[in-house]
Amino acid sequence: MKNEQAAAIMQDIFQQAVDSARAGPVIPPNLPEKPRGRCVVIGAGKASAAMAAAVDAAWPDVDLSGVVVTRYGHAVPAGRIRIIEAAHPVSDAMSETAAMLIVETLRGLTPDDLVLALISGGGSALMALPAPGLTLADKQKITRSLLHSGASIKEMNLVRRHLSAVKGGKLAVLAQPARILSLIISDVPGDNPADVASGPTVADSSMPHDALRVLQRYAIAIPDPVRDLLNQPASPLKNAANSEVRLIATPALALQAAAVAARKHGLTPLILGDAIEGESREVAVVMAGIARSVKQYGHPVSGPAVLLSGGETTVTVNKGQPGKGGRNTEFLLSLACALQGENGIWAVAGDSDGIDGTEDAAGAMIFPDTLTRGKISGLNAVDYLDRHDSYSYFHALDDLLVTGPTLTNVNDIRAILIA
Repeated sequence: MKNEQAAAIMQDIFQQAVDSARAGPVIPPNLPEKPRGRCVVIGAGKASAAMAAAVDAAWPDVDLSGVVVTRYGHAVPAGRIRIIEAAHPVSDAMSETAAMLIVETLRGLTPDDLVLALISGGGSALMALPAPGLTLADKQKITRSLLHSGASIKEMNLVRRHLSAVKGGKLAVLAQPARILSLIISDVPGDNPADVASGPTVADSSMPHDALRVLQRYAIAIPDPVRDLLNQPASPLKNAANSEVRLIATPALALQAAAVAARKHGLTPLILGDAIEGESREVAVVMAGIARSVKQYGHPVSGPAVLLSGGETTVTVNKGQPGKGGRNTEFLLSLACALQGENGIWAVAGDSDGIDGTEDAAGAMIFPDTLTRGKISGLNAVDYLDRHDSYSYFHALDDLLVTGPTLTNVNDIRAILIA
């Protein structure tokens, strides 16, 4: 198989996985019975604007209004629903403004009204209202430190819940006595609704001291107001009455769509899991070993095959100024180093939202000659990996996967093609 053919197959597999989670197809079949009163739409996340547009189109005859916040560059017109853009992965002033406007829309509701909460990954940063006693600057400082610490997304969102006035089910309480339905596009390993966007409409059993332990585990500098808040006694918040949650798109469903696409290309798919976590470069070494086993021994799958996986790996940034990159490009550069030009193995990895970290690419692709082409261009792959500068490496080789914002988010999609 030539590189060009492998690239086309990998791009199609990735695209089919993303398309399976788009708001247009998944929103209408999950809408409830129309309310007797008003429908107020709220939401936060990278997919939430597209979700809002789908609701507005599906219910032209319903008294509909609301506010949804999404990432800069991810907005689409949503008719009667106001769309706000804010910063990700670190909140900005618009994140706080959006949260306050969303809270305002929930005032004065009745039991005849319906609140549709459109939640997707990224909402933790995009809708940020600090808990009493904290400032936005406190939350920004904690978030930046966590992003560089190697903490998992579950750990990060646990902390965010306890530093927020709207996360951890608090937003659902504010919607009472209206009925509330949360439609969730999951981007978290395990698909726990409390972890998606830090669960603004879903309570969990964690306590403030659990969040404090996370910060201590990763040696995060804790501002005094944050420490004071997390040392306060508290009782777990219960889920609001008349509240329902529906997961309408998940990483597992996206990988199933990728498997269908692989079969159409004559490949045998093997889904390794949709909730894989760990350090990006270390996960890559494990994946390289599995790929070699398939290539040499036909185990655990034989023939032309593709290894599919999802989840959210992490990148722990060492001291010093890091280069450009995200967890997917770092995974791929480590994978290329581990494979050392093994013939007949190609790979793609990308974030389903179209943005890997903070750069302008979803991810990248690697080929058997990736390292060779890098050397010819004067690039040392190991040096780039050590500097966390994987984006620059793949940019120089023109091997980045550039999709633009996809307006959905079911976490990372990785495919290793073995011929």
